Amino acid sequence: MLRRVRIIADYQFGRGAGKALFSDNCKFILSSTGKVRQIFEDRKRLASLRAECGLFTLSIYGARKLHSYFSSPHLRVIINSEVAPFIAEGKNVFSKHVVGCDKEIRALDEVLVVDEEDNLLATGRAILSSSEMGVFKRGMAVDVRESIKKEVDG
Repeated sequence: MLRRVRIIADYQFGRGAGKALFSDNCKFILSSTGKVRQIFEDRKRLASLRAECGLFTLSIYGARKLHSYFSSPHLRVIINSEVAPFIAEGKNVFSKHVVGCDKEIRALDEVLVVDEEDNLLATGRAILSSSEMGVFKRGMAVDVRESIKKEVDG
């Protein structure tokens, strides 16, 4: 099972992500059919496996691991530092606040949201591709799922 989730993580996030994200002592929660649904480490959720597409959604704990493993700008959407406090509280990222991003980001990819100093603020799903984020001045760019503030609060 560990081998399988590491392969999926490498496919989704890039080579080496599987080992960076999932240590040898991960615990798995399985569905009633025996498929992996959630992966935990030290009682903290790292990621959930979406049944509809077979890819991961990250918790902020899992996002921290990938953030420390990959150098900028890989997987990142970089936002204006002026709006960083709002994103850290769990607000969504709008296109006009994006100052840069990984050029490989496609719509619906799982991404890390960082400020201009590469401080992790949140994780979520990209609504737009990287090229669209650079051009659009209106609309949502990232649907934030978890943020650093929500991690601290509970």
